[in-house]
Amino acid sequence: MKSLLVIAGEDSGDMHAGDVIRALKAKRPDLTLWGIGGDRLRAEGMELLHDTREMDVMGFVEVFKRYPFFKRTLKEVLSEADRRKPNAALLVDYPGFNLRLARELKKRGIKVLYYVCPQVWAWNRGRIPKMAEIIDRLMVIFPFEVDVFKDVDLKADFVGHPMVDELRDFRTKNPETLPWNGSKKIALLPGSRTQEIIHILPRLLEAAQLMENSRPDISFLIPVPDRRTAMVEAILQKAHKAPRNVSILAGRAREVLKQADAAFVASGTATLEAALLCCPTVLVYRGSFLNYLFAKALIRIPWLGIANIVSGREIMPERIQQHMRPIELAATIDPLMNETQVRKTMLENFQALEKRLGNGSPAGRVASIITEEID
Repeated sequence: MKSLLVIAGEDSGDMHAGDVIRALKAKRPDLTLWGIGGDRLRAEGMELLHDTREMDVMGFVEVFKRYPFFKRTLKEVLSEADRRKPNAALLVDYPGFNLRLARELKKRGIKVLYYVCPQVWAWNRGRIPKMAEIIDRLMVIFPFEVDVFKDVDLKADFVGHPMVDELRDFRTKNPETLPWNGSKKIALLPGSRTQEIIHILPRLLEAAQLMENSRPDISFLIPVPDRRTAMVEAILQKAHKAPRNVSILAGRAREVLKQADAAFVASGTATLEAALLCCPTVLVYRGSFLNYLFAKALIRIPWLGIANIVSGREIMPERIQQHMRPIELAATIDPLMNETQVRKTMLENFQALEKRLGNGSPAGRVASIITEEID
């Protein structure tokens, strides 16, 4: 019986990998699946060595602190690979861990298939030739990424972005009842990781208070992953400056973005979700000063937001680190909440962005490539 090692080290990777595995099982029901993932991959019947909750770390300093754990986990996965001898490995995003794993798997003669390209075009183009040495086939979700690898011996397939059809369908569903308590609805998404929430949420709450002072009809919702609810509630209770009309929701971020008039969204996958859900958005990010210095030294592109990177210009305003001042945040989102030309232009740009990201879920294409590579 053939087997596939799957590594999805964070929530978004688990979601994308879950779709792929569902499509793959329809083609190859005999395939044994094992590795690292979360609730989606568990629901598809994959055997988990570790859960994504254990792998949930962001920032250079935080990763360094947990280095012994990641080293042990890498050793454990390789030991299992030596024992089980999988026909291939599907590595999904999560480059800090997966690129190290890919190098070791390649030494063992295990075929490495990589889905969702590490953002080497943003951080370090010098890694591109090295990726070509350790990856057998790369499946990318942004059209410009194919050209990134055109000068090296690595086949890169543009499979389309998994959110396009998914969110297009979601937009057409009947709205759910949410605890909005005002005619103007604003979403606050401070991220899903502990460090993000700690650094970002207090500033969003202070900006929200400023907005509420001038617009008493405004309502705020904070959708967060289930496991972060208690933490967000504690921050809200201790906040010296926060809006009165605010509620916390466990999950349901997409529904909140679909209904919101505008949103503050922490840099990451959720900013692209906001764009594809046609929610006028201000991208925000703030981390520890040390992490900020590291990132500033490494990033080689002018924007953080994928919507801006794919568009080649800033279609979604970015307020990062020292520019994430509450008064600046409130001023930036104000024209997006109302029927202004700024809002209209942003929504037109979001529609153009959707077309650039391809049509159709890539899960079936990725499953076909996996089947082709293991047969």
